Amino acid sequence: MSGHSKWSTIKRKKGAIDAKRGKIFTKIIKEIIIAAKEGGGDPETNSRLRLAVQNAKGANMPKDNIERAIKKATGSDAISYVETTFEGYAPHGIAVFAECLTDNNNRTVASVRSAFNKYGGNLGTNGSLSFLFERKGIFTIKNEGLSLEELELEMIDAGAEDFEIDDDTLTITCAMEDFGNVSRKLAEMGIEPEESGLKRIPNDTKILDVESAKKVFKFIEVLEDDDDIQNVYHNLEMTDELAAALE
Repeated sequence: MSGHSKWSTIKRKKGAIDAKRGKIFTKIIKEIIIAAKEGGGDPETNSRLRLAVQNAKGANMPKDNIERAIKKATGSDAISYVETTFEGYAPHGIAVFAECLTDNNNRTVASVRSAFNKYGGNLGTNGSLSFLFERKGIFTIKNEGLSLEELELEMIDAGAEDFEIDDDTLTITCAMEDFGNVSRKLAEMGIEPEESGLKRIPNDTKILDVESAKKVFKFIEVLEDDDDIQNVYHNLEMTDELAAALE
């Protein structure tokens, strides 16, 4: 799990730049819209929307933006987004899994295929790589004023499997089926995660030399910059040497 945590930390550091370009907000707004359209505009009765709003707050999205997104989803002119995934190999045999929300599947397919071709990857069929990843609940929490020993005991009782501290951030991992339990326990303790959700964690990782790995990450960043792509997962091992080169 350390590789996932390190890559998440690097992405958070780069996140300020992404936010200025509107990338982070765009992705969160789309998640709010599809959640509200699917289960209604009340976060109290719509768990997916509640999670999306929580993540929006963690990204410091203004309240007005959140409310506008919910109204947009429940109005007569709401945009219809389709959830889709893409699987394939990046250069040097690194497995890549991309989750998308799109209002134009043809555009998304063309964009993703172009990225794979341009960077020497190989786009596969749906389901061809899903066995390489396991869905886990991931909670990212600011490590400020927390009693870590007490928190860990409470989280273990709720189903948490792993804890990682990186700089000022605590990452909690749990099995997919325990996501709701851990989320409720954090709420009971008055702790609001900066980000939480179900993520695809690689069962095994692959180590590359720094220069090869940097080329892979360039490809991954191109995918992440696509407004239709919500999340990109991979099985490249984030070594200390690579983490230092990417910062």
